[in-house]
Amino acid sequence: MLAPADVARWGIGVVPLDVVVDGTRHAEGVDLGPAELLAALGRGARVSTSQPPPAAFAAAYQQAVADGAQEVVSVHLAGGLSGTVQAARLAAATVPVPVHVVDSGTAGMALGFAVLAAARAARGPTEDAEAPRGGLRAWWSRRQAPRPALPTGTQVADVARGVAASSRVWFLVDSLDHLRRGGRLSATAAALGTVLGLRPILTIRDGSVVVVEKVRTRRAARDRLEALAVADVAHRSAARVAVHHLQQPDVAAAVAAQIEAWGAQRVVETVTCDAGAVLAAHVGPGLIAVVVTDA
Repeated sequence: MLAPADVARWGIGVVPLDVVVDGTRHAEGVDLGPAELLAALGRGARVSTSQPPPAAFAAAYQQAVADGAQEVVSVHLAGGLSGTVQAARLAAATVPVPVHVVDSGTAGMALGFAVLAAARAARGPTEDAEAPRGGLRAWWSRRQAPRPALPTGTQVADVARGVAASSRVWFLVDSLDHLRRGGRLSATAAALGTVLGLRPILTIRDGSVVVVEKVRTRRAARDRLEALAVADVAHRSAARVAVHHLQQPDVAAAVAAQIEAWGAQRVVETVTCDAGAVLAAHVGPGLIAVVVTDA
């Protein structure tokens, strides 16, 4: 989900979920990627996912404390999609500093943008040490001025919640069977989504996957996906956009370019990225997803 460079730059701790392939556990992003996961699905492997145990979160929180943290903000995948939030809450009770556990209510880069916003907020106002504005004397005066207090953990957690709440997600998949088998979509919704060969557009609403529209062809569904994103961007003063894909980088780039072109200068950042092994396990091949959030 998050690029390794962003994780390193902002000092974000990551506790990966596990993907279980034919009974063997793999940590997402460590020893299993989406290409390997799709290959396993293609050969008929039994695939499931598992949230980290509370001990994994406790270890991450303890490491943060050892590194000097006085509070921890822990932002997670929607509780309606995973038990990860509950595991984090159990771990939080074992740590000697306040831990603010945030249920993002969403997934993918909707979660990622919330995490990055929280990480930026946690740093507080910073002064760029390069190219001083107003000359050396003005720069030196700013350097000598009292620094604003850093935000509290509660304030940082609220930033994450606000960005997550502002996010909208739409996505297409080749088949709803993976979502149905994993319990992320009801059998009734899956049946309605595939009747008459219609291509469903799905979203995450209140932490659950739901079908929002059904379109005749995949090309028409992709066009509708772009239109939904552009209409959403038009109602924001500034927006960040992410396009997820599974082994379709050219399609994702084309979708991102269309949204940028129609975004009327409101799109301040666009990210295209592979969806990752955990999402691949739940949605199967053919995923194209668009995330829009406030900037």
